[in-house]
Amino acid sequence: MGSNLGELLLREKLLTSEQLKSALEYKKKNEVSMGTAIVALGYLSEEEMAQALSRQLGYPYIDLNQFDVYPDVVNLIPAEIAKRYLVMPIHRIRSFLTLAMVDPTDLDVIEDIRFRTGLSIQPVIASESAILNAINKYYGATDDIRVKQIVDEIEQAEDGSVNIIEEEDEDYDIEELARSTEEAPIITLVNTIFVDAIKKGASDIHFEPYEKNFRVRYRLDGTLYEMMNLALKFKNPVVSRIKILSNMDIAEKRLPQDGRIKMRIKLENGNRKEVDMRVSSLPTIFGEKVVIRILDKSMLKLDLTELGFEKSSLEVFTEAIHRPWGIILVTGPTGSGKTNTLYSAISTLNSGDKNIMTAEDPVEFYIPGINQVNVRDEIGLTFASALRSFLRQDPDIMLVGEMRDFDTVDIAVKAALTGHLVFSTVHTNDAASTVHRLMNMGVEPFLIADSVICIVAQRLVRKLCKKCCTRHNLSPEALVDIGFSPEEAKAVKVYKPSGCNECNNTGYKGRTALFEVMKINDDIKDMILARAQSKEIKRKAIEQGMLTLRQSGLIKIREGITSVEEVLRETIRDTD
Repeated sequence: MGSNLGELLLREKLLTSEQLKSALEYKKKNEVSMGTAIVALGYLSEEEMAQALSRQLGYPYIDLNQFDVYPDVVNLIPAEIAKRYLVMPIHRIRSFLTLAMVDPTDLDVIEDIRFRTGLSIQPVIASESAILNAINKYYGATDDIRVKQIVDEIEQAEDGSVNIIEEEDEDYDIEELARSTEEAPIITLVNTIFVDAIKKGASDIHFEPYEKNFRVRYRLDGTLYEMMNLALKFKNPVVSRIKILSNMDIAEKRLPQDGRIKMRIKLENGNRKEVDMRVSSLPTIFGEKVVIRILDKSMLKLDLTELGFEKSSLEVFTEAIHRPWGIILVTGPTGSGKTNTLYSAISTLNSGDKNIMTAEDPVEFYIPGINQVNVRDEIGLTFASALRSFLRQDPDIMLVGEMRDFDTVDIAVKAALTGHLVFSTVHTNDAASTVHRLMNMGVEPFLIADSVICIVAQRLVRKLCKKCCTRHNLSPEALVDIGFSPEEAKAVKVYKPSGCNECNNTGYKGRTALFEVMKINDDIKDMILARAQSKEIKRKAIEQGMLTLRQSGLIKIREGITSVEEVLRETIRDTD
């Protein structure tokens, strides 16, 4: 979008000269369109900008959500052209094409589309996010289109090579089911879903059977999104294909199973990368649900400075992990990034003069130079038994996946008190409550005070997309209510998600962590020995400079990293 837009908005008195200058600088620095720059700086909303253009130029402003576009109209313009120019064809009458545009003053775009289609162009105005939503809806990503094509091919095949096996209770032919999974369309369908999920950066794929459909969802940046709804007849061949790939028993449909798939995929830049996938099947009333956890090592951050630690919290944590002995605990719910933090810590300490051993359930990523053990409860290889064996292996540093019971905690405490550094996780709400969780497991307060040196609580929040985030005009009262001081509430700039092609129209791209790092100093040790309540321990830690999860979130809101909604979703306000 060119400078014409800025001049039009200046004439409408919707922008000042200073704002126009700032927008031009932002546009140049961030390599975005003028409209995106104006919205990102909070000068105007997308709708205000589109309506101003409509008044100035006389072109209609439309809500694209109210339009259904026919495939023959969509096919007039290639997807890459629609994305490059931010346009969407919506209607054709004889030799006239109605084209939704963000900036109808761009005559070069209009001329290019006219030349490509051979049609006269009638521009209408729509917001950038609405056009991007329509592009994703009607064009989709390349892999999405490929999946749809494969499904259509299978649906249209009358006596094709794919045999769909309808299951009635347990009356099915295993050999026939196995054969159906080896047919080319099913193989291609499953592979394409895998590749699409990996390219999109999904952490999980869910295959979910219901009464009348078979749903596929991806978890992107911690949130599940529905990607496709397949006909129910795809359920058995797709699930069986996944079970064969992961070395699971396709004949067993009554019990949960676990498996593993290793894939090597070719990226658009020509490089290849290996991805490890953990597969879990679970029988439901409408068939087996399969969830695949994608373990992409290229997505793993092992640099402590990139995880989201505030400077003061990182200093406390770094000092703790370089201690010669003691227990460091990381706490938080499933999926809060605890494993990444632990891997980053032991990778920081990984050197030729250290013997580092881990017991995990399961080992998620292989780290060269570290001895990693898969816990297997069914054969007696538990966290506790692994720890006992570690102590006979001359270790310096040990990582225990989780402290689930007294035996594991007891051995970890003894290891810490005999000169070893031990890392582990516990499931609690915050750092202070971890102390009472250990007491509830049967550990004496004096052992906790003597062995535990640092407790870290963490949560993951989504990061705002830098391309499309917009100013969020919250009142100072609302900002004070979430935890800002009255002075901060008057000065802080808050941003909210919008949605663009860069972030799959979610408004968020990537995740970062909120951290609460509590150092077990002499004052905290005295409180532990006195069996003080969690809220009293937390209050003392805050007095001594600890940043809470909510405070960590407020800092990231102030820095424009995440939104108010994300922080409110993952944290609670600190009480006095």
